[in-house]
Amino acid sequence: MHFIFVRNKVKIVTDGAMPPLVELLKMKNSGIRELATAAVLSLSAAASNKPIIAASGAAPFLVQILKSGSVQGKVDAVTALHNLSTSNENSIELLDPSAVFPLINLLKECKKYSKFAEKATSLLEILSNSEEGRTAISIADGGILTLVETVEDGSLISTEHAVGTLLSLCRSCRDKYRELILKEGAIPGLLRLTVEGTAEAQDRARVLLDLLRDSPPEKRLTSSVLEKIVYDIAERVDGADKAAETAKQLLQDMVQRSMEHSMKCIQHRAASCTPSIPST
Repeated sequence: MHFIFVRNKVKIVTDGAMPPLVELLKMKNSGIRELATAAVLSLSAAASNKPIIAASGAAPFLVQILKSGSVQGKVDAVTALHNLSTSNENSIELLDPSAVFPLINLLKECKKYSKFAEKATSLLEILSNSEEGRTAISIADGGILTLVETVEDGSLISTEHAVGTLLSLCRSCRDKYRELILKEGAIPGLLRLTVEGTAEAQDRARVLLDLLRDSPPEKRLTSSVLEKIVYDIAERVDGADKAAETAKQLLQDMVQRSMEHSMKCIQHRAASCTPSIPST
């Protein structure tokens, strides 16, 4: 049955459905635009359709829905854009940097471990590969803080994308983004991620922690030097006199956040209620 559904979707696109759908996405009637968005989402689930849809010019109009549509329209637009980005080597070209602001707002409102958060952070990581995207993330209200919160509370996938986005910022211009990331309290979540995340997330967290040090990194971070890095950062923030105490507090905070995160995961697995639309 699934094969039949996929085959039908492929036939719809190969028979020329995209040009009229793009025209519907251009219409002033918001209801029609959102119905067209839902149709594009459904068709984008078929792998062979993705390049055709990406080349059709639909993406800019999906971004418009993301910016001004209903909650359901925005969710559909994010999912459709995510589907298209997974098969396009030039996925950055699909996304206008203006998509950053609604993506950050949606990420603020949803559960950081949700499937929706995984898709939103994936798109933000793609956007962080351009200077315009990085700038938009840094000036968005709560942009960096929301990514830090996702590092702390997200799923394995959303944390990997969130730390990848922060790393992209810091790598592009350490002097510009280092203090912005430190100010939002990123250290405890990054330290936890070095031992609890995916292999890729652990690697990204270690590299980012190196970049957040007061002096340029001389070697890759290993678990044996985590305390030294925390001390360096604490000394930068509170001075040498209070560095030891601050470093101890940071490490305690890391442990506490790790415990809270583990408890949230347990509670999430035990919960039987269905999450709201932005949390799926």
